[in-house]
Order: sequence, then C-alpha cells, then structure tokens
Amino acid sequence: MPKVSLDIPKELYDDLMEHVGEDKKFVNLSEAIRTAIRKMLDQLDEIDRRHGRLKEKKSKE
Repeated sequence: MPKVSLDIPKELYDDLMEHVGEDKKFVNLSEAIRTAIRKMLDQLDEIDRRHGRLKEKKSKE
C-alpha cells in the first residue's frame, strides 16, 4: 500500500481526532482518512455520472 504524507490545518486535524480512538467511529487516523477519500470519490463519480463524464466500467465475464 502506498504511503502518503500531507499537511492539514490544525483545526481540521483536531475535529477529525474527535472521531478517532477507542470506542469512537474510527480506530485510527489512517482509517478515517481512507474512509473520507472513498466517500469523496463516490461523490465525484456520481457528479460525473450525472454530467455524462463517467465511462461505465465493463463487467468482467
């Protein structure tokens, strides 16, 4: 799995960390970021689909 390094504003980091940890929504920061990226990509795919910019994936047979 590729590793990515990024800088984010402290306010975003602090808000995100309120959801990370034992008995919270995400077990670690990496999982929270991966989940956010997946959700964003799904939303972008839906926008592209509505505008006719998304090529449909061919089904594997």
